[in-house]
Amino acid sequence: MCGIAGLFLKTRALEPHLGALTSVMLSELTARGPDSAGFAVYGAAMPGHVKYTLRAEGGAETLALFPKLGLSAIERDDHLVVSVPLAHEAAFAAALAGHHEIAVVSKGERIELFKGVGLPDDVAARFGLATMSGTHAIAHTRMATESAVTTAGAHPFSTGLDQCLVHNGSLSNHNDLRRKLVREGLSFETQNDTEVAAGFLTHQLQTGARLDEALRAALGTLDGFYTFVVGTESGFGVLRDPIACKPAVMAETDDYVAFGSEYRALAALPGIEGAHLFEPEPAKVYFWERAA
Repeated sequence: MCGIAGLFLKTRALEPHLGALTSVMLSELTARGPDSAGFAVYGAAMPGHVKYTLRAEGGAETLALFPKLGLSAIERDDHLVVSVPLAHEAAFAAALAGHHEIAVVSKGERIELFKGVGLPDDVAARFGLATMSGTHAIAHTRMATESAVTTAGAHPFSTGLDQCLVHNGSLSNHNDLRRKLVREGLSFETQNDTEVAAGFLTHQLQTGARLDEALRAALGTLDGFYTFVVGTESGFGVLRDPIACKPAVMAETDDYVAFGSEYRALAALPGIEGAHLFEPEPAKVYFWERAA
């Protein structure tokens, strides 16, 4: 079943409220996914740095495992957002490779990604979603139907720089596609079909495709039922499979574009009464990009 929420802001005035608005949207989708939840927020970049979101029980103590590399970090429950100077990234990555107990949840200039087991309200509170700011966010509530309820299996999945994907549905050819992508140099942390979809888009983007082009390529490659919401450093995309049996509704105003598995996820957004409401069409790519 699962629930998806996404919010892409067109105006800077709403950026301080991104986390609070996303938190309400996530909460409204609890009934669609009470097992686990997660979200990605695209916030401010730190010039000359790359952000790593790590999951480790040691929290801030995790940094003691690494050489003195001028690292700064923000601890949020069992996740740690580490800002790594570009000059030291190779050394940091090499040190990180020796600590298999530390999971890299996301990496990029702007993305911060958090997920955990439990009710969506509890997960959002643990990580302080309501206090976060940024330009766009993607969130997911999971009802596990084909795999165990674990933090690693929660959405979003990030397989490329500043990229993440959430999914409602089920892919039938993910095992075969996973093997092909591994031969292309990608690696996967789980057996989840959603991670394979994220990896497919990563491969497309790495070979020079834009996000909208990568999503169109997915239509000819991925078999199954799916609704995807995807984030990149500057973009926000939506795609439903040609049958489109999974529910979806969108709203667009001069201030934002919003996605929800159900309208109730959008109902509290400012100006929703004047928004253009629509159901995204099957097999049609929807894509928005922020100005530089």
